Amino acid sequence: MGKYVYPALFESEAGISGYTVSFPDINGCITEGDTLDEALLNAKEALSLHLYSMEEDSDLIPGASNPLNLPKVDGGFYTLIEVRTDYMRDKDLNKSVTKNVTIPKWLE
Repeated sequence: MGKYVYPALFESEAGISGYTVSFPDINGCITEGDTLDEALLNAKEALSLHLYSMEEDSDLIPGASNPLNLPKVDGGFYTLIEVRTDYMRDKDLNKSVTKNVTIPKWLE
């Protein structure tokens, strides 16, 4: 639990704006963005939520690949994404909830 760094593959098709982001080491963790900045933010959020969910389910979290050993992709590039699941856990634990409570009349 805590801090993770994984390579993310950013792909863009010629003539189409935006990026699709996937994580070669994390099956099913995919996001996108209309701009590079949006894709980077979405990649960080998607990875942190996915890893947080894996931690909560006690799933085995795979190690990160070395980006230099990953296959080259036409129209794509790799970059490292760092996330901390502790932040997600703290955010979840500090969430406000509404509760209806019945109190004696004299406490009004």
